[in-house]
Amino acid sequence: MDRDSRVRAYYRRLDDGEYAELESLLHPTFVQRRPDRTFEDRASFLEFMRSERPLTETTHKLTTVCASEGGRAASGHLLDANGNELFAFIDVFEFGPDGRLTQLTTYV
Repeated sequence: MDRDSRVRAYYRRLDDGEYAELESLLHPTFVQRRPDRTFEDRASFLEFMRSERPLTETTHKLTTVCASEGGRAASGHLLDANGNELFAFIDVFEFGPDGRLTQLTTYV
């Protein structure tokens, strides 16, 4: 799977609640930094997504995926269950040598 496909699969798996499949995209040392918190490892990120996030019926509507030599940036909107926009985002992804996601920085 190429990097663009991994980024798109990340959102699909998150939106569809496919956490085992999402885990396979993330390197064990995966870190996410976002304005409200930081997840220092894959396990804490996945636990939050599975059972602690306030809204689980959401959809990421991507508008752009941009490539650079070191990673990818994706922009879009998070929509609620009714299709209403909650906020716009830009995610910056970094990849390890095995192609899995090692770092995600989220801007809202």
